[in-house]
Amino acid sequence: MNERDDQVRARACLTAVAEPGNTWLAELLDRHGAARVWTALAGGQAPPGTGPVNADAGPETHRAMERTWKQWRARAERVDPDGLLGASAERGVRFVAPGDPEWPGRLDGLDPGPYGLWVRGGGDLRNLCLRSVALVGARAATSYGEHVASEMACTLGEHSVVTVSGGAYGIDGAAHRAAHAVGATVVVLACGLDVDYPRGHAALFADVARRGVLVSERPLGATPRARDFLVRNRLIAALTPGTVVVEAGRRSGALNTATHATSMGRSVMAVPGPVTSALSVGCHALLRDHGALCVTGAADVLEYLAGEAGPEPSGPVRVEADLSPETERVLAAVPRTGAGTASIALECGGDLEGTMRALGVLAAAGLVERCAAGWRPTRT
Repeated sequence: MNERDDQVRARACLTAVAEPGNTWLAELLDRHGAARVWTALAGGQAPPGTGPVNADAGPETHRAMERTWKQWRARAERVDPDGLLGASAERGVRFVAPGDPEWPGRLDGLDPGPYGLWVRGGGDLRNLCLRSVALVGARAATSYGEHVASEMACTLGEHSVVTVSGGAYGIDGAAHRAAHAVGATVVVLACGLDVDYPRGHAALFADVARRGVLVSERPLGATPRARDFLVRNRLIAALTPGTVVVEAGRRSGALNTATHATSMGRSVMAVPGPVTSALSVGCHALLRDHGALCVTGAADVLEYLAGEAGPEPSGPVRVEADLSPETERVLAAVPRTGAGTASIALECGGDLEGTMRALGVLAAAGLVERCAAGWRPTRT
């Protein structure tokens, strides 16, 4: 196992011991690397380094850090790295770490960012997020809100813009279903990808996985807690260049997603609703007090995001790609009729792991796409 594999393996294990979005752990990873941090935890050692990350922190903070590290060490004792990754693979769940071909570049600006992402589905996460918009809103949505979300997601999908949302009832579910009907969608969950939450969306999640993806910062078996939804919202905002709040009450979690989008300098849009509707109060507040852009349909969204997510008459998105010689050989080995990864690796003379990484790069560049046979050159 090489150094890169050690780092990825360690990050996967860390998702099983630490809560997503922990600032201290993010700093430890930046300073010392995941492998060293995990070795210290699994070995019952003190945090790596010569002292606390924040030397100016007071005694209370230091004691809190010590308690947190002790909790992580106790959880680390119960983690079997081979079992964690093996069980995930058996359920069709893969782990994507920073630096992997499938890792979305927009997440690099998120602080604190994910330690890694658990991904399930036939789509390529990075490729799907290249042209994407977050559609979020109330769980207890009105028929008006669900209609707007469905129409917007469907039209965006017809213009090759992928809808990203949180998989909840109401606006999220309406947006996912409409987007899936015409293309692919990305579902960001606050639980393990083997946990159907909400339970009523189990069939929807299974359908989405055929050509879209489900994403989570938490490993298999993790059930959602209240805080996890708020932490999850920052991921929805970070994956996309813009967030649309379709319908939201005064205290809706969708407003939390909009706040994260604003803090990252992303576009925030809101759909106006009836002035008598309590479920449009949040949208009106965004428009009145926070400078959100007013949108009444997909055409407005496409216009505001024209520089990043505007419509194309046909064909896939193309991004600039400076391909390595190895990646170029993989591209040359992909037949027009499509082939599986193993066949492509055999044709180009490479190993399976290297071929998989190259295909991820090519998919992100819009040069290859999934098909029934495996992979094929993108059709224009």
